[in-house]
Amino acid sequence: MISRLTRLRIRRRFRRGKKQVEDFGNQTSEGFEENIINRLGRLPNVRRFMSVWVGLLVLLIGSVVAQTLALSHYYQRPEPGPGGVYSEGILGDFTTANPIYATGSVDDAVSRLVFAGLLNYNDQNQLVDDLAQSWSSDSTGKVYTVHLKSNLTWQDGQPLTAADVVFTFQTIQDPDSQSPLNESWQDVLVSEVNPLTVTFTLSNPLASFPYSLTTGILPKHLLGSLPASTLRTASFNTDPVGAGPFKWGGITVAGGTPTTRQEQIVMSPFSNFNGGKPKLDEFIVRAFHDQTTLVNSFTAGQLNGLSGLNSVPSQIAKDKSNRIYNLPLTAANMVFFRTTDGILADASVRRALVMGANTTQIVNHLGYSVVPVKEPLLINQIGFNPAYEQYAYNPTQAAATLQADGWILKNGIRYKAGQQLTFELSALDNKDNQYVTSALQKQWQAIGVNLQVNLQDASDFENTITFHEYDALLYGISIGVDPDVFVYWDSSQANLDSPFHTNYSEYNSATADSSLEAGRTRINPQLRAVKYQPFLASWQEDAPALGLYQPRFLYITDEPIYGLTTHSINDPGDRFDNVQNWEIREQEVSY
Repeated sequence: MISRLTRLRIRRRFRRGKKQVEDFGNQTSEGFEENIINRLGRLPNVRRFMSVWVGLLVLLIGSVVAQTLALSHYYQRPEPGPGGVYSEGILGDFTTANPIYATGSVDDAVSRLVFAGLLNYNDQNQLVDDLAQSWSSDSTGKVYTVHLKSNLTWQDGQPLTAADVVFTFQTIQDPDSQSPLNESWQDVLVSEVNPLTVTFTLSNPLASFPYSLTTGILPKHLLGSLPASTLRTASFNTDPVGAGPFKWGGITVAGGTPTTRQEQIVMSPFSNFNGGKPKLDEFIVRAFHDQTTLVNSFTAGQLNGLSGLNSVPSQIAKDKSNRIYNLPLTAANMVFFRTTDGILADASVRRALVMGANTTQIVNHLGYSVVPVKEPLLINQIGFNPAYEQYAYNPTQAAATLQADGWILKNGIRYKAGQQLTFELSALDNKDNQYVTSALQKQWQAIGVNLQVNLQDASDFENTITFHEYDALLYGISIGVDPDVFVYWDSSQANLDSPFHTNYSEYNSATADSSLEAGRTRINPQLRAVKYQPFLASWQEDAPALGLYQPRFLYITDEPIYGLTTHSINDPGDRFDNVQNWEIREQEVSY
């Protein structure tokens, strides 16, 4: 039984709990009404308030990001990185990659990429080792010894040894091989001393001989069993194996006409190249037979590089993102006066022509920077001496020289014994030559000379050069780093039946001949310079030519090439001297 007192306590607790529940419900209802219902009208103000703070937060974050990007160049810099495919378009056609036959622009480019020589050039145009570890000559200047680097391999994995070197140069010497390099290698005995050593024994000292050792070496294990007479047409020439920076991948041909025909040659990096594995993933050479198609392919973004043009097309010049490389060639653009016939056989006339030509003005208005040529040796070559520069521009003295020689001025043109002072200047038809010949025509007209200009296409001009069918010739001769210019000025090279017949002036001077022979056979640089002085003095006095400027090799790219620097080169193929270090990709690096 529950007592009455207990029941009363239970009732009181129940009523107290009920009241607490009612109070809590009332408080909740009042709170909901006060904090939710009554504040619904304030939501627009809250929304605006929150929007302002969110906007300020977004603005702050954006400002931080923008400032970080703006200041990133202070702690980040773009650096070249490996990888990428490089595609170069060249004006010309592909026929062979074999270095003992490659002469055209495309052939030379492919050959230089696939093959390696004993020696090469660095970015200062200095002769350096390539496959060779070292080289030296004996005291007589007749015996040169070359030591190969160890562990050299061909791109097919076979070892490259002295036997390959001997095979290469003996093949060049074999008349059955029909190599255009044959004449340069006559009377040179090539011998293998051991697998890593080769000697070259010359019949006479020749200071310029080491520069002949840049020719690509051929693999004896692939070509040694072939008759020399079959090498020019061997399948190897279009599926080669070399030891250069890039391996042959394959060739595809497109286009059914001479104008539309294109060849594409794909090459991959040779991992065991002695100069280090190339940084590019792939190198593609595309040969174009038509300049318009070549330029259009470049502007359409199908090519990274452009080679073979004499001037920059307007559509390329307008795009400032393109890079223009003007690489000075160790060559000389000159006007060669044929000294053996006609008016130009007169030395007084030739001297007057030199004095009447403002070569400085011509050089300054070419539209690009060049190095002037004022004597048969290039500036900074061994033997170059400013004292023997050609006669300076002096039109007054030029006119006086012609007057004293009997050339009388009549109605603006000079005559002598009824003969007009006129001759024809032949040149290849291109933009630069059009400008140069026009300038010379005006300058020589000012001293009474009637110059006739004959601009020719490539085929006709080649015949003009080969058969010396000109009065005067505007042409460029390749000289190289070494000052041995024997083939251009020695009288033995003037006749068409001479080995090279590259004495385009047909210059004949006993003093010059003796000096040229003495200079090229002296190994000591100081002595060579002394021996060349009589030649330079005779050249200055006899004026067989007018020096103009060192031509350039024009190379155009759509982006900077890291590793390619603007420096003197000896021929266009020398742009690839350090192609293994070319890079076209950029990456941001913090520091």
